[in-house]
Amino acid sequence: MRRLLLLFLFVLPLLGGWGCGAFYLAGGMAQSFEYQKLVEVLPRYEGLEHKTVAVIVDADLGTLHQYQLLPEVISSGVGGLIAREVSGARVLTSGAVREWQFTTPRWNALPYSDMLKALQVQRIILIDIHTFRLNPPGNRWIWDGECAATIGVIEDDGHNPDEFADAYHITARFPTIKQLDRDSASSEVIETGLVTEFMKQTAWLFYPHLEPKYPDRYKPELDQAQ
Repeated sequence: MRRLLLLFLFVLPLLGGWGCGAFYLAGGMAQSFEYQKLVEVLPRYEGLEHKTVAVIVDADLGTLHQYQLLPEVISSGVGGLIAREVSGARVLTSGAVREWQFTTPRWNALPYSDMLKALQVQRIILIDIHTFRLNPPGNRWIWDGECAATIGVIEDDGHNPDEFADAYHITARFPTIKQLDRDSASSEVIETGLVTEFMKQTAWLFYPHLEPKYPDRYKPELDQAQ
């Protein structure tokens, strides 16, 4: 996109005969370039560096029944991004977390301080999913995925280890195309895209990253094509 814009601006003086049409075309390209800009965003929570971390995912029984692998996939994805991007962070494997959940009756009713001790970590990222759907309510003919969750951070050295040190709300949507009909994509594609977007937005809470300056106008396929 940048190379194309620079080339056009170089050639533009040679196109004097085009008059206003060339001027408006240049303006449109400049606007498209602006919409593709990425800006650096600082983490909202910075307490994971050189800490041991567990990522725990919970959801209602209906969601867990329909999407049985969802907690482990999200735990693995978010944990993997944190381990890669946060300096010195040591993340417990998603398999170890799931095994603890399965072997601990009513684990989600335990005090947070007991969770920290049981998992032997300094930080817990608790992801409580309260919405996960691929279609709008009552309309299975349109794809409109939404994953919404509360993300709480538990600290072993915080003011009160039995309360969240910080909490955030994330709502991810996929696809970005409005009114995408059921025949245009499979449920697997929509589910994968939605989970990927949710994991990215959740992990972004914990390390510096680049985000589109204009999320509603940004077209990722343009940058990927370069």
